[in-house]
Amino acid sequence: MRYTAAAVTDRGRKRPSNEDAFGYSVEDGVYVVCDGMGGAAAGEIASSIAVDEVLRLLVARDREAALPAVAEEAICTANTAIFSRSQSNYKLSGMGTTLVALVVEETRVWVLNVGDSRCYRLRKGRLEQLTLDHSLVEEQVRIGRMSRSEALRSPMRNMITRALGTQVRVTPDCFQFEVEPGDVFLLCSDGLTRELSDSQVQSNIAGDLPLADRCTRLIEAAKKAGGHDNITAILVQAVV
Repeated sequence: MRYTAAAVTDRGRKRPSNEDAFGYSVEDGVYVVCDGMGGAAAGEIASSIAVDEVLRLLVARDREAALPAVAEEAICTANTAIFSRSQSNYKLSGMGTTLVALVVEETRVWVLNVGDSRCYRLRKGRLEQLTLDHSLVEEQVRIGRMSRSEALRSPMRNMITRALGTQVRVTPDCFQFEVEPGDVFLLCSDGLTRELSDSQVQSNIAGDLPLADRCTRLIEAAKKAGGHDNITAILVQAVV
């Protein structure tokens, strides 16, 4: 199995700057999207640190070591770097970032996330969300205290319950999946998923267009729907 990838990021139509960051290495099978938060440039700094640290550590990883443990350690190292930076500069106090990462080894992938940036898989025309949002409303939905429609309207829907850099320690979720030829994985910030429904995301990434064109189509659709936040998408496709 081999993989191809493409990515696009955009500040959207409302935000003055872009606090999202992304990075990937097809050769090393590592893909990362982060959505920063914090005053002034703090969000941009947090997301950049997270992408740089996780990508650096996973590209240089010991290929004999158990991948989930190595990936989690990389994320925890990034968390420490962001937290330490915020503690050393009061202007950066409270900065943090979400993270979603995909790590590929032959026909297996590991998906890790902290916060509400997501990973989806498109398989045989059907889109499936692979991550669970660490957000207040999503957790209320999961325990049955809020309906999906109520969650979409809730004024608390921007409140995340887990992020990198805001606490001394963080625990990412980690999921493992087997890959089939033709699978397309989407990593994205919530600037995309707050504007587009799952069915709209599916229709924009289905088909045979080059991955770069599908990424652009996703971003433009989210901007047309409002573009209230920064928008980032990485598409990764398994091919034989």
